[in-house]
Amino acid sequence: MKKILSIIAVCFITLTINAQEFKFESETIDYGKVAIGSEGKRVFEFTNIGDAPLIIKDIRSTCGCTVPKKPEEPIMPGQKGQIEVSYDTKRPGGFSKAITVISNAKKSRTMLKIKGFISKKAVPAKEKTMMSDSE
Repeated sequence: MKKILSIIAVCFITLTINAQEFKFESETIDYGKVAIGSEGKRVFEFTNIGDAPLIIKDIRSTCGCTVPKKPEEPIMPGQKGQIEVSYDTKRPGGFSKAITVISNAKKSRTMLKIKGFISKKAVPAKEKTMMSDSE
């Protein structure tokens, strides 16, 4: 019985070590507090740590206010890749959204998150020029 449990434990440890074929630098992006209408693009960076090409098959977001863009080409072993996410910053208030990455990795679904707060204050007005001061 001990031998069977030992074999199962070794198999489980081996599977968990090699289960993920790509690793994100961060699985959450915090926008912090941003002004309404400001730039909403952010980038998730990852590395293919597996031994085969990584193919991102699809990326889904929880709402239409979050638009993810997947890499079109396979990411070769050891190479870095990026997933660009655009959030609609014209919606004031706090937000927390999930993005599901579907790939050919052993763990076929990976969850990414974005969060932040969109301030109702508009982007600061442009500073006066010297011409406008002289009028």
